[in-house]
Amino acid sequence: MSNFGEFDSDFYQSNYPIDNQEQSLNDSNAYGNLYGSGKLQAREQPQPDFVPLEMLTSSGYEGQFFQPAFNPDSYSQSPYIDSFDEEPPLLEELGINFDHIWQKTLTVLNPLKPADGSIMNEMDLTGPILFCVALGATLLLAGKVQFGYVYGMSAIGCLGIHALLNLMSSSGVSCGCVASVLGYCLLPMVILSSCSVFFSLQDPFGIVSALVIIGWCSLSASKIFISALDMEGQQFLIAYPCALFYGLFALLTVF
Repeated sequence: MSNFGEFDSDFYQSNYPIDNQEQSLNDSNAYGNLYGSGKLQAREQPQPDFVPLEMLTSSGYEGQFFQPAFNPDSYSQSPYIDSFDEEPPLLEELGINFDHIWQKTLTVLNPLKPADGSIMNEMDLTGPILFCVALGATLLLAGKVQFGYVYGMSAIGCLGIHALLNLMSSSGVSCGCVASVLGYCLLPMVILSSCSVFFSLQDPFGIVSALVIIGWCSLSASKIFISALDMEGQQFLIAYPCALFYGLFALLTVF
């Protein structure tokens, strides 16, 4: 038993001194007291919610806070603003001029009025599209669904008269100009189709009215063409194919 006691005391012996353990414990307690006192002082010291404006101005800052400086010269010299101011109106960019549309309409309604070649030579399709839609709508009110025939014959007739005018004139003409003139001169045919809504045209009065409308349309179209293309003395040569063209629409309207 004595040997076992000696072995037990030798087993629990260590080279680490007890004094070092006490010293490290005292150092950790001192560090904790120092950290705790500093943290307590930080809590006790009041923190300002904002920095007063007087302190910033007293430091020599003379500008405006959170407000950028406005320089009107930078806006006036911007190329984007100048380009927006110089842009034309939207209707002018789309090629829609109500004054020219009204003048062309009056020229068509009065076959004896001289046409202005500078205005008639424009490729304006606003009026022709409206008149084609109006012709199809009036035919629809009369019980005739002929929208396909109206658009198809208009396209084929424009191409045929465009080829004929290019052969007869020395200056030449665009297909858009031909479509514009033929479309505007379709207005008297719209009047005839409006009459067919209220009474039948399949009688002598209706046939005579259709012939008068065909002559009206062809005379107006030929007058505009000779004015725009400088084809003096050739009005009747141009009026004949135009009469054939508008005769097709008269057949749709009467029958």
